[in-house]
Amino acid sequence: MTWQVDTAHTHISFVARHMMITKVRGEFTKYDVVVDYNEDNPSLSTVEAAIYTDSINTRDERRDGHLRSADFLDSAQFPAMTFKSKRVEQLANGNGRLTGDLTIRGVTREVTLDVEYTGVAQSPWGTTSAGFCGLTKIDRKDWGLTWNQALETGGWLVGDQINIEIEVELVKVPDAVAEAA
Repeated sequence: MTWQVDTAHTHISFVARHMMITKVRGEFTKYDVVVDYNEDNPSLSTVEAAIYTDSINTRDERRDGHLRSADFLDSAQFPAMTFKSKRVEQLANGNGRLTGDLTIRGVTREVTLDVEYTGVAQSPWGTTSAGFCGLTKIDRKDWGLTWNQALETGGWLVGDQINIEIEVELVKVPDAVAEAA
């Protein structure tokens, strides 16, 4: 059977340090994700994603504008970040590691997400959903995101480490519907 990403229950979010004392949380609200989830052999599953950089939302329009600028994501020149899986390593309890190429601002680096399988459930509407949570940390400078500002008290305005968290809900599409599509 085919599985589709349920965008109403899928979130692509990140956390970065602000002034070395607090965390700024944000998300990307527009993306295309294609998951070929192999229930029988999860290690054969694949993931491809395009995450649209102009959809960044940190709940501060001025900061979001700066993050879209050439200082950071350069949304005008690089409208999407992409991820393409290379391998899936299955661990205990359905959990695993998803390794693939992450491209930001034209720079591609390999990243590995620790993936937690959160289960399968039947909805009241008769659909079947599967849930996954992926976590990783990246150093933004590895992708050329080097803008920063020194603070008078020492340290930097923006931390280098970015924590990425992805919550994905997949919905099983019956064979007849998938074939018609």
